Amino acid sequence: MEKAAHGSRPAVVILAALFALGLYGCSLLPGSDPEMNVSPAVVQTPDIDVEPADLGAPVHVAYLAPPSGEPMVDELLASPLLRDEAFNTALDDWIDYWQNSANRWFPDFVRRMGAFEQTVDSALAARRLPPSLRYLPLIESGYNPGARSHASAVGMWQFMAGTAREHGMEVGAFIDQRRDPFLSTAAAVNFLAELHEEFDSWFLALAAYNGGPNRTRRILRQNAPLAQPSDSLFWSLRHHWPRETREFVPKLVGAIMVAQQPQRYGYGPIEAEPPFRFDVVTVPDGTTFDVLAEAAGTSEDEIRKLNPEFFRAFTPPGEEVAVRVPAGRGDQFREQYAQVPADRRMTVVEHSVQDGETLSHIAVRYGVSVRDLQAANPDVRPRFLRVGATLTVPVLLARQGR
Repeated sequence: MEKAAHGSRPAVVILAALFALGLYGCSLLPGSDPEMNVSPAVVQTPDIDVEPADLGAPVHVAYLAPPSGEPMVDELLASPLLRDEAFNTALDDWIDYWQNSANRWFPDFVRRMGAFEQTVDSALAARRLPPSLRYLPLIESGYNPGARSHASAVGMWQFMAGTAREHGMEVGAFIDQRRDPFLSTAAAVNFLAELHEEFDSWFLALAAYNGGPNRTRRILRQNAPLAQPSDSLFWSLRHHWPRETREFVPKLVGAIMVAQQPQRYGYGPIEAEPPFRFDVVTVPDGTTFDVLAEAAGTSEDEIRKLNPEFFRAFTPPGEEVAVRVPAGRGDQFREQYAQVPADRRMTVVEHSVQDGETLSHIAVRYGVSVRDLQAANPDVRPRFLRVGATLTVPVLLARQGR
């Protein structure tokens, strides 16, 4: 893809405009599958000349949970470091990456953003955090609630399991609330606020978000124990962080620039997904998605999309949980679900154990995990399978695995 704009002035001019924008608030566009946390293979200085953006009058976000009447300052985009020459060199690489290398999937990221941006904007506004942090899930997961990294970070905000549990999310055999776009957003915003309160710099806070608070504390303690926290301190110590962490802030700022004005960078108009809308119902016991879908008069894919935290494709056995169904279908669901006998809420097939079979053999045969098989048969002891014993296999999972 060709560069979207040409001229004699470098990208630092756009950063000056972004700096000015940060003093008044963010000018935001609505909207947003390869592996997440991608980065350029080699960071080089590209030959990019970009004219300054025509920002026009400042545009304020219509927050669902509006802040106080004070003017909002986007501290991230107002950072003096955005005028630093070395930072601009790194930023140019990421502008080029989002504009060219990522052009196959970046529009999908921006498109998916539309489904959750009201939730994210509201949560950020309620804590008085920079509005530009709405783009953090874009670079973390492409706004995909089901995203999973090689390091086992999960969800829209890419929480590790331990950090998620520290912030009140359940990560268990049946539910992974890191995948819940609403609970994870609330937890992520609280986590970001805690990090900024501790490190007193958004660049250091973002480094801690990406690389871990303990690593950030250790780097500061070992290399600058008496220095005042600042964005410039993060940049001066950047070589002490892993490459992914030291590139994290220019990666984010580059994504902000391209996502705010995609057409300037060669993308066509990007239509945002509609906001996530649903009714909430209560399900008293384990129920497979096909049963939920039939009661709600919708598809299994829609139930899966609305409830990504139930990653086993059924709700937890023996536990009452809240489930999302399409907007306007709540009453229908309650009426229809009440007519489903308790023993038919989890559609299953039965398997009679043969000589020499183990749970692993049976799981492979039906295309399910051993963990799912054990969950559906909690009284079975894997090392003492009896020939002729009957095992329950969730049929939805078996059908998907074949």
